Amino acid sequence: MADIKDPENTILMELKDGTVTIELMPDLAPKHVERMKELARAGKYDNVAFHRVIEGFMAQTGDVANGNMEDNFNLRAAGTGGSDMPNLPAEFSKVPHARGTIGAARSANPDSANSQFFINFKDNDFLNGQYTVYGQVISGMEHVDALTRGEPPANPDRMISVKVAADA
Repeated sequence: MADIKDPENTILMELKDGTVTIELMPDLAPKHVERMKELARAGKYDNVAFHRVIEGFMAQTGDVANGNMEDNFNLRAAGTGGSDMPNLPAEFSKVPHARGTIGAARSANPDSANSQFFINFKDNDFLNGQYTVYGQVISGMEHVDALTRGEPPANPDRMISVKVAADA
């Protein structure tokens, strides 16, 4: 188990093979961190599919409107929605998109991030300064590495549960 320094700003994501511990970065991206915690606490990320998993790049999930595999799931729609909350303004920083960082997924509009996010499989420096980084996997990256690949995967993996460590 990871050494959790700040339980209020740590996410425990349960995947099929084990727990992924994510240290959030509230000093860097306070609005994105708050949104992730709010959605986690509401159970919105539970059972949400990894709808886009690209070898050597990243794994994307978090479509709480269309990605819940236990609630009228449609694989073709997964990745097209967000939450019922307003989009977030970009919170770009100098933190690089390194292996294990959490980035806010968005459309072409920099201020369109909502609930979707991605976990980088490797250093993706070409994303630096263009997508908000707001977390870092501190343990369990091997479970992210084991996710089924595809855009979308034929049989996607899911986040079984997502919790704020302070609540676990």
